[in-house]
This record gives sequence, C-alpha cells and structure tokens, in this order.
Amino acid sequence: MKKVVLVLMVLVVVGGMLFAQAAAETKNPVLRVITWSGYAPQELLDKFTAETGYKVEVTLSNNEEMISKLRATRGGGFDLAQPSQDRISSVVEQYGIYQPIDYTRLNTAQIDPSLLEAVKKNTLVDGKSYAVPHVYGTEGLVVNKAKAPDIKDFKDLLDPKYAGRVSYRLKRPTLIGMGFSLGYDPFALYSDPAAYQKFLDEMEKVLIAGKPSVKTYWDNGDQLLQSLRSEEVWAASAWEQAGWKLHSENPNIDYLAPTSGALAWVDTFAIPAKSENLDAAYAYIDFMLRAENAAFFTNRETYGTASKDAVNYLDPEIKANFTRGLPPEVLANINWYPTVPAGIEEMEGKTLDKIKAAR
Repeated sequence: MKKVVLVLMVLVVVGGMLFAQAAAETKNPVLRVITWSGYAPQELLDKFTAETGYKVEVTLSNNEEMISKLRATRGGGFDLAQPSQDRISSVVEQYGIYQPIDYTRLNTAQIDPSLLEAVKKNTLVDGKSYAVPHVYGTEGLVVNKAKAPDIKDFKDLLDPKYAGRVSYRLKRPTLIGMGFSLGYDPFALYSDPAAYQKFLDEMEKVLIAGKPSVKTYWDNGDQLLQSLRSEEVWAASAWEQAGWKLHSENPNIDYLAPTSGALAWVDTFAIPAKSENLDAAYAYIDFMLRAENAAFFTNRETYGTASKDAVNYLDPEIKANFTRGLPPEVLANINWYPTVPAGIEEMEGKTLDKIKAAR
C-alpha cells in the first residue's frame, strides 16, 4: 500500500512539473522574426526577453526571400515579418501570406500618425490593412546652399543657371520625383497604363531638354559624395544619409526635402497568416516602436523610425539632422512608394534608356 501511495505521489509531482513546464512554454514561447540585417539589435532583443519572457529567434532576409519562404509555408514558419510596404498588398491578394493587423492591440499613440495612415492606405486589401510602419528612408535633395541657394524642388535641378552643376540618377525615383515637382501624381496614374505612358513621355521630353544642367548621372554613393565634396556638383537628388554625412564635413551642404515632397520607402511589421504567437508579435511591435528603443536603433543605424517621440532620445548630432531635415511637417508631406503594378517598371526602363541615349 505504501509503495502504491509513493508511486502515486511521484506521478503527481512529475506530472505537476511537466504541467508547469508546459505552462511556462506556453506563456513564454519563442517569437520567430524574419527581418533585415541590423533591424533587430541583440541589445534590444535581450531587453525584450527580460521584460516579457519571450525569446526571439531571428532570421535575416530581404523582400524576395520573405515572400518565397512564406509562400512555401502558406504563411507559416514565422510569427512576425518585416517586408517593405510596397511588397504587401499584392502578395496578400495573390498568396494570402499575411493576416490583417488588429491595431487595437497596439499602442498606436507612439507612432507618427501620418506615417501610420500612409502604411494603412498602401497595404489596404478588401477594407483591411496589413502592416505597421517601422523603418523609413527618403530621397530628396542634397544642396550646397552657398552655391545653389535657389534649389528647393526636383524641378530646380533643371534650371539653366546651374548648367553642368547638378547630378541625379537615371532611375525611377528621378522620374517620380520630377513628376511630383511638375504637378503630376505619378502614383495615382499607376492604375491606368495609358495615362502613365503619357506621363513618362512628358518626363522624357523634360529630362532630355534638361540634360545641359547635368554634370553626371551618378550611380554609386562614393561618386556622388566626392562630386559634392569637390564642388564639381552643387546640387543632387540623393538620400538623407548622404546629405547629413556631407553636412558634418561642410555646413554649407545639407539634405533638403523638396517642396513637392520627398520620396520614401518604409519597411514594416507584418504578421504571417499562420503566426503562432500573436501576443508576442504585438508585444514586439510595441516594444520596438517605444521611443527609447527606436532611438537606440536610429543612433546605431541612422535610419528613422515611425516612433513619434524617438527624436527626444537621439544622440545630439543625429537629433539635429532629423530636426532640421525630417521634422513632422516634412513627414506629413512625403510621397510614400506604393506597390508597383506589373509592367510599370518595364515602361519606366524604356523611358530611361531613351533619355540616356539622347544627345
């Protein structure tokens, strides 16, 4: 009898231990995140685990791989992904690999409202939105204000008085930025290929006529930086990081958001269709967008985030850059890249080839 009781007691103890272990695993599961290099600093992962108990398993990837991996599992294998906003709505429509975001589960008060609304709009499918903004970058103007004080918008790069002193890329951002500067809304034309081709034909004429202004069509960052340092080039279309780097060397040179709006990309948080840890996923999004955590990322990587108050925690020089170049009113005026419909990039490529070949 005593042996039976002892065996029962052992079973109860062991069973209790197994139950407690299972409960702990349920309460503190691993959060599986697929993201870009640099987006998940180990210091922040350790802090998140200490606060929540969730461990984070990170897989580094890019847009194409995220789509491929999630397609293969029909939205399984990961609990949180970080695709660019222009790579979401189309894959939701085609493959259903993401689920709608429940914004009531997030602290949206800590997110820049204009950026949040832009991402909601650009990831809208059948009345539901599929992403939360995280990291963004912009393309505007880098200007030597002592040499070219009147350049305020993309179209000013074509001003004859700056002949041979400007530079830009023969890439789609030049077509888009110049279009906005001249009063078009290129993104609104995406759904009408014939109208978009007419727009491209106009940009072809404008950019061919403006070729005397161009010192060089830059195609790598080092080339751009050197041309501005040497003052061979007085103004260029470029990214904020290039402008801020040069500003630290020469206060006359700085990044300027065009009056018609800078162009910008944004990488997001999206939840795969078969995410197994929704509580952890939403907790992670809130954590990464908390001002002091977002600032830690920006201080290290120099890219901005959607965290509304992160600027208050930035290192002084980085804070000055964002305060000067990307304040809230500039973010509210940005032209965010939406999903590019099939065929558009091929049309743009033909236009750019004609511009390049023109004498």
